[in-house]
Amino acid sequence: MTKSNGTHFLSGTRRWPWLLLLLSPLALAQDGMSAVTVTTLADGSQEYSLTLQVLALMTALSFLPAVVIMMTSFTRIIVVLGILRQAIGLQQSPSNQVLIGIALFMSFFIMSPVLDRINEEALQPYLAETISTQEALAKAQLPLHQFMLAQTRVKDLNTFMEIADVQVETPAEVPLRVLIPAFVTSELKTAFQIGFMLFLPFLVIDLVVASILMAMGMMMLSPMLVSLPFKLMLFVMVDGWNLILGSLANSFGLGAG
Repeated sequence: MTKSNGTHFLSGTRRWPWLLLLLSPLALAQDGMSAVTVTTLADGSQEYSLTLQVLALMTALSFLPAVVIMMTSFTRIIVVLGILRQAIGLQQSPSNQVLIGIALFMSFFIMSPVLDRINEEALQPYLAETISTQEALAKAQLPLHQFMLAQTRVKDLNTFMEIADVQVETPAEVPLRVLIPAFVTSELKTAFQIGFMLFLPFLVIDLVVASILMAMGMMMLSPMLVSLPFKLMLFVMVDGWNLILGSLANSFGLGAG
């Protein structure tokens, strides 16, 4: 089960090679350190103990959800879908689980060129044992870095570079600790801009319905209740889901690859 030279852990983790490409360097222990240590006691029984390598690995795994959410197209998509649901006036439909599922698989679709590059440039050479783990991590970060940099506004990037007191010669030299918050800020701004444009036609319907009800003296009838069918009809007639999801995918442009 365990080898004292630590090679058992490295060979075992190759069953999940994507984890190695997403983990931070903190999750990588020194070579020659085994994951599980088996000690034979004087009475012949065995004692099992975990090393700090496993602890570092499990700690790094807790950051994977944040990586998926904050370093991909997920943020922009889920914010726009949430604003859309609010603009239509639906409180629970589609449910949060449905929206998150849509955002997750749309993110996989948009990020597929990036994942393909990671597979070709980092994962396959690592599995072929032509590059080390550290080299695989460095090569895997490059496509993500280029994707985030292409979607980040210069103003947001400069703001966080000034805060961190970082000076670079080229955009490719921007460290991830600066690029990630700048990318998230840009994504939120873009998502709210798209959400604002989505909100306008539904707001017009609400205003028209409210004005008509007020003119008819029907003050006790909720305008939201009357306008909801009209907003749903408008959304269906213009094939809203196709337009919104297609526009979201196109908003990332060919730079996603």
